[in-house]
Amino acid sequence: MKRVLGIELRRSAAPAAALLIAAAGAIVLHATPGRWSAGWMALVTVQREYLAVLSPLATAAGAWQSYREHRADVAELFAAAPLPRARRVVPTLAATALAAVAAYLAALLAAAPRIASTARYLPPAAFAVVAVGLVAMVASIWLGLAVGRLVPALATAPALAVVDYALLLFAPHALPDGGETAAFSPMGASLFSDYDTVGGGVSAAQALWTAALAAAAVVLFAVRRRRNALAALLPVAAGAVAAALVVPTGAAYARSTLDPAAQRLVCTPDAPRVCVSRAHEGLLPEVVPRARHALSLLAGTPVVQAHEDTTTFSPPTAPRPRADTALLRITVGRDGRLAHPESLEPSLLTDVFTGPGHCGDARDFEAATAAAYWLLDREPAAGPDGTGAPDPGAVALWKGLHALPRAEAHVRVIALYRAAHKCAPTSGQLTGGGR
Repeated sequence: MKRVLGIELRRSAAPAAALLIAAAGAIVLHATPGRWSAGWMALVTVQREYLAVLSPLATAAGAWQSYREHRADVAELFAAAPLPRARRVVPTLAATALAAVAAYLAALLAAAPRIASTARYLPPAAFAVVAVGLVAMVASIWLGLAVGRLVPALATAPALAVVDYALLLFAPHALPDGGETAAFSPMGASLFSDYDTVGGGVSAAQALWTAALAAAAVVLFAVRRRRNALAALLPVAAGAVAAALVVPTGAAYARSTLDPAAQRLVCTPDAPRVCVSRAHEGLLPEVVPRARHALSLLAGTPVVQAHEDTTTFSPPTAPRPRADTALLRITVGRDGRLAHPESLEPSLLTDVFTGPGHCGDARDFEAATAAAYWLLDREPAAGPDGTGAPDPGAVALWKGLHALPRAEAHVRVIALYRAAHKCAPTSGQLTGGGR
């Protein structure tokens, strides 16, 4: 069997297809590193989204392989071999499956070095996401083989690629949002935060559905007569029922999209304590010195430690507010390290002087920005996220503080902090009108 498989690999289009698919996968991943540089789960999930590119290539490759065999007119020669049809198709199925699997893994490995030094958290769910992607690729190339055998024409491969692309993009919109869409879309689900995941039930449903498609492709490719092709509907129907029964829906699906372990805090052993989420554990060496410098400037306030803000919007979660804790926002750059590291301290300090979220419209971002930059002893030079132009109102308030004796300015900054955390008016605290 190994010898036959080796011959099949050499004579077929599988090696060329593997190179093409791997190159395409590596290109699209390296073209969009900002989408997956946050960690391993982000990488494998985004790669699954790019099945919109990889799957059509795989189906086209499978159809082209069947067309090559038809053009070479070897069907009659193979039929004369004293072997059942099922055994004759195994080498072709195995060779194309190996090509699809190797290409998918090669694209993943080509992207991995970019985040290998900072991505410390590797959840078990990531392996399930990759496994489903592999099954989806095998199903795609086998479907291409089957359709190419049934319709052996030069136009079959490109036409099948277009149809596959359209189905992957538009078919999920025919289903209700939630688990049903995720179960029947091997592209997976979009990421809304660095703590998102793909639940075990969703991966199981996707595996069942894609495996059913692969089984249907094998039936189509192996049957002798076209009228027997309807037998391929049986695994499709069984897979659809099984996926619908397994996939979580409603609130259960919403809960399964968030990984609590990724949100769990990892802290420094010494004080002042600085904590980041487990998903961002590799960034702790970059965060600690900047966060501690910001904390050292908050003398006169109860703030003595900094925790990452792990707030999510879908499903909604938020850390419990604490008077002694400043929240810091972490954004991962395209290289897997902190994006705009120079903005971490201003952002942390600004949030401290803005006050808690429940204050709503009473929060004064201009005054908070001015106080933060006064503590840093530099003029506001960027927006809250470290980019863009500074707020003119914040610059004016900062200049007013800068012109005062340091002791007087410090008194006003502390008064601003106390007012902000009582949800009291803060507009006059920095100008002396709030006393």
